[in-house]
Amino acid sequence: MRGMKISVLMPVYNCAKYLDVAIKSILSQTFREFEFIIVDDASIDSSRTIIKKYSKKDPRIVFIPLEKHVGTSKALNKGLSSAVGKYIVRMDADDWSYPDRLEKQYRFMESHKEVGVSGGAAEICDEKLNRRYTRRYPVGDSDLRKIIFLYSPFAHPATIWNKKLLEELNGYDENIPLSQDAELYFRIGAKSKFANIKDVLIKLRMHDKSSSIAKNRLQEKYAIYARIKGVMEYRYKARIIDWLYIFFRLMSAFFIPTQIKFFMFNLLRRKK
Repeated sequence: MRGMKISVLMPVYNCAKYLDVAIKSILSQTFREFEFIIVDDASIDSSRTIIKKYSKKDPRIVFIPLEKHVGTSKALNKGLSSAVGKYIVRMDADDWSYPDRLEKQYRFMESHKEVGVSGGAAEICDEKLNRRYTRRYPVGDSDLRKIIFLYSPFAHPATIWNKKLLEELNGYDENIPLSQDAELYFRIGAKSKFANIKDVLIKLRMHDKSSSIAKNRLQEKYAIYARIKGVMEYRYKARIIDWLYIFFRLMSAFFIPTQIKFFMFNLLRRKK
């Protein structure tokens, strides 16, 4: 499929409950020139059956079934190695993309060649995708670099990446099982610009099995590791407030309950 414009990349692990909605939201996009790479990371529920059903109906789906559970980073790299699109769009198996998401993101990247990764706003929803609030991000490169040590500059499931740059960087670090996106932001940001668009692109579903909730402490430790690596290895300049925040995050990973941290974090980040 030479000349493919977008490869949508979605890893799946035991997401049967939400998978239909996620897949339909991509197949219903107004932008049509894409392939949809779905990597099943050896799910033990009915996820694989659901993916097979859709792959038989729509030739845009590239189904990659893994026989052994390898984790998100390796599953993503498996998908990347098969992708032929000019851009890589991330999607999570329990989220929902607005119908014009791909069209907006493709047009933006085509008109901003200096950008290596971009994203947009996300509606934070309950398990049934009822909107709770909207999480917005800065749009410009300089503003995004100012916050990269404080919190993620992007909603990872809403990102689009320059595939050529991802290949040069060898994709996700497979030694980082969680918060792999945080580490990759620092690497790609050393070679290109950051950006976000103001539009809401996805509905991000929050539920008890979300990795950000279920594995919060471990995820937070890897996020801290990514920030320290950004300074030591990629020469990002951290301010005093950044180091204080990193220290606070490290302490909170051990002593503050997950639900309280999520309440405080979302209270600071939410927008009407």
